[in-house]
Amino acid sequence: MKPTTRGILAAVVTGVAATVGATAPAVAAGTVPVPVPLGGASTALGTEVPRLGAELPLPKPGAPDGPRYVTGRLLPDRTLPRLPVTSGLPGLAARAPLPHLLDEGFDHVDVDSPTGDLRALTPGLSLDAPLTTPGGGGAGLPGAKVPQAAVLPPVLRTAADGEAGMGPGL
Repeated sequence: MKPTTRGILAAVVTGVAATVGATAPAVAAGTVPVPVPLGGASTALGTEVPRLGAELPLPKPGAPDGPRYVTGRLLPDRTLPRLPVTSGLPGLAARAPLPHLLDEGFDHVDVDSPTGDLRALTPGLSLDAPLTTPGGGGAGLPGAKVPQAAVLPPVLRTAADGEAGMGPGL
């Protein structure tokens, strides 16, 4: 193998290893950091620009509760079960200069909203056939009854949190 080929291969392997190493903690944590690079604009304009960053959550589906068979029904209780999903609310971190709007002591504003837990259940469906289970009477044939249908509503549980502040040079 030529030295240039070995060098290119080493550079590619190093880049892949760095990428995997940088994303492994984010995947393990359940969020992906999203920095907004504005440093170049600050240098080009010669002024302070806002600093922005975000965290995007990675949704993780769970195992659905299986159908429950109930005595006296032809179809299971949860015909279409609800799927649990856990994730997080997106996080935001922002810091921006103010042009001395209030006073000399208030020249920066800072907003921080960390990711929060989010638990959800998708909608589900519960149906029952318009027939009863076969019984001992009537030659073992099922009887007629009113069909039943129910939509299991989605569930969403979360708590958002955040802080905002103003001050000198935060």
